[in-house]
Amino acid sequence: MTEFVLAHEPLIRMGFFFGVFALVALWELASPRRIRLLTRRQRWAANLGIVLLNTVLVRVLFPTAAVGMAVLSAERGWGLLNNFELPFWLALALAVVAMDFVIWLQHVMVHAVPALWRLHRVHHADLDYDLTTGTRFHPLEIVLSMGIKFATITLLGAPVLAVVIFEILLSACATFNHGNIRLPAPLDRVLRWFVVTPDMHRVHHSVEDDESNSNFGFNLTWWDRLFGTYREQPRAGQLGMSIGIHGHTDPHEVARLPGMLWLPFKGDVSGYAINRRRWRADEGETSA
Repeated sequence: MTEFVLAHEPLIRMGFFFGVFALVALWELASPRRIRLLTRRQRWAANLGIVLLNTVLVRVLFPTAAVGMAVLSAERGWGLLNNFELPFWLALALAVVAMDFVIWLQHVMVHAVPALWRLHRVHHADLDYDLTTGTRFHPLEIVLSMGIKFATITLLGAPVLAVVIFEILLSACATFNHGNIRLPAPLDRVLRWFVVTPDMHRVHHSVEDDESNSNFGFNLTWWDRLFGTYREQPRAGQLGMSIGIHGHTDPHEVARLPGMLWLPFKGDVSGYAINRRRWRADEGETSA
């Protein structure tokens, strides 16, 4: 099984990505959750353009990708799971859950450190919220993420199959929970005990700082619940909330590729770090 997955890993990942992308895109057409501010044509060219740029960059800088690091770790005996005798299914499950937790920690970190928030705000500056938002990251953040992923795989000794499963889940869940799609409320309540739903993650893309500093999960919802960063709904409701970042509403800046690439180097974000601001309900604004 592992040998088959390793031999066909790029095709398997691409197949899942395009399959889930097509499914969610059709779902958005059939049952959209919110009315868009901009057309798909205005946003998709830039959002998908940065995906293409990041894909090329990763292949150039990390030709073996995360799976190659898992193979190397197994061959050299690096990492915790490569030095303990565990049933394969247990090692697989532990690795997937552990990597998901690291991604959650990384997400908190890029909100907590102002210099890293400069990079991550490219993701948040999208004026609308749909499946392409889940692929919209600055190239420098992608490089940082790959470094963290490599370190995690090495220290953990994650099995090759676990890395492939995790990469597929991360891509599929990010596409799903960034979808502008409508789920029945009872189904949403059940699902969000296990996986991040679109309504749950959309809160994280609110312009309000205390709301965007919540619901950091991409796959599993457990970490936000355990560490007190879970928020059920935005104050203004799913249809009334504003998406994006205060002060960055010009489509030329946030909906075009050159503006997105330059965004981390503009302005002052030193006061944004997580937990430095709270919502003042009486005045309807955030403060330091």
